[in-house]
Amino acid sequence: MALRVPEPTTEEAAPPARPRITRRQALAAAVATGIGVGAVRLLGGTIQNISRTTSATGADWVSPLSRESAQVMHLLRRTTFGYTPAQLDAALSDGYSKTVDRLLETKPQEPPALAAANTPGGRFGVQPLQQWWVDHMLTTGTPFAERMTLFWHGHFTSDYRKTADNTFMYWQNLTWRRMALTNLRPMLMEVTTDPAMLRYLDLATSTGADPNENYSRELMELFTMGAGNYTEDDVRQSARALAGWQIPPPDSTATVTVDKTKMVTRKLPVYSTQRPGVFNPRRAYKGSLTFLGHTGTLDTQGVIDRILAQQATASFIASRAAEHFVSSQPAASYVGRLADSFRRSNYDVKTLMHALFTSPEFTSGASYRALLKSPTEFMVHGARALGAHGLGKLITASGSGMGQSLFDPPDVGGWPNNAAWISSNTVVERINFVTLALGQAKGSLPSAGDAAKTQLDGVLSRQTATLLNQAPDERTRWFITLASPEFQLK
Repeated sequence: MALRVPEPTTEEAAPPARPRITRRQALAAAVATGIGVGAVRLLGGTIQNISRTTSATGADWVSPLSRESAQVMHLLRRTTFGYTPAQLDAALSDGYSKTVDRLLETKPQEPPALAAANTPGGRFGVQPLQQWWVDHMLTTGTPFAERMTLFWHGHFTSDYRKTADNTFMYWQNLTWRRMALTNLRPMLMEVTTDPAMLRYLDLATSTGADPNENYSRELMELFTMGAGNYTEDDVRQSARALAGWQIPPPDSTATVTVDKTKMVTRKLPVYSTQRPGVFNPRRAYKGSLTFLGHTGTLDTQGVIDRILAQQATASFIASRAAEHFVSSQPAASYVGRLADSFRRSNYDVKTLMHALFTSPEFTSGASYRALLKSPTEFMVHGARALGAHGLGKLITASGSGMGQSLFDPPDVGGWPNNAAWISSNTVVERINFVTLALGQAKGSLPSAGDAAKTQLDGVLSRQTATLLNQAPDERTRWFITLASPEFQLK
């Protein structure tokens, strides 16, 4: 069973007869505990199954969230990809309420410019784009902004393959960051006119005479209202109202050789600044439409306003936020309270997130370790815990094996969440990442002596505690900490 080990669990004096374990034994044990995490998905269990598969007595995790210090660490794990020692000390000094306010009120730090974004036609590989973002996650002074950017990246999805212009994907990332904690009404206009989105869901090809319904459908089903809250006729009518948007014209063109063998060249667009799509009234629909119970002339802003007038919209967004930050299955009454607050604020995202983080549900015992870290969260948190800011390339290369390759979601619905991240294969990939990260981390590692307390709240399964107490050196102790089931959770 999982026990809360008396502090300081990993620092107690060792009995003289205690056996020491080798690195190979630690790896084998970590794999075994990792498979315990996999039981969440493979055996259809709950988070408590992790405890029951890693120890013998059958008790559940003992939540430490009655203490404010544990609440602060819980908040940071879910909002900032973990924390550095300095960030943790600052948050503990501020206290929970002030830390929430600071996260919400601090302006996002802009990432450095991506030089490759000036490539004609955006014809550069996705790996530099992925590493550019990961590097910023590792070093930014505003990690909550990156966590919210990742949330919207998985909600308002686009993928680089369909978009076929990585300059547009780069722009989209900048836009999602800037709008992450603003208001849903202007956000939806930015999403609709984003060049990558115009390409991804075919709105750039849509005309009033020949409307494409892809964006219209996903705008309602996956982005705002959810299935069952609109009709097929609403999809058709909205598609007409949204028609007319096009990719923005470039500043210039460049002649590029696209086939050196046959000496084939093409003129490709070159952009010097970011810009949204442009509206061409000649391609728009002219006439009256009936959409979500309203009849009359309708344009893009009118579509957005009608969507925001629906009760389902606030509930849908509140539910998605709760699933990512609080519980995989939030209670309907809880979602209803969040939605009411969101609606009353006229769809202010900052208000929604404040209501979420200050709700009793967020810091309840049931919320403790109720979610699984996504691959990106797991890897960035691990690197930050090690103080290893130079692991961007490794993190970028490792994401696909764990099921999350940035800018390349599996479909328009984004990535699955929570227990869907874990399988026997992805657990092995996570453990392999820890091995490689420790091998590539340059310089001396932070002391692992307090890692169980600062990274895992000192709340450990008996097996994890035993392995830590038997660890022969600092690297093995870090390995066990980062590969443990406890570290996979948030």
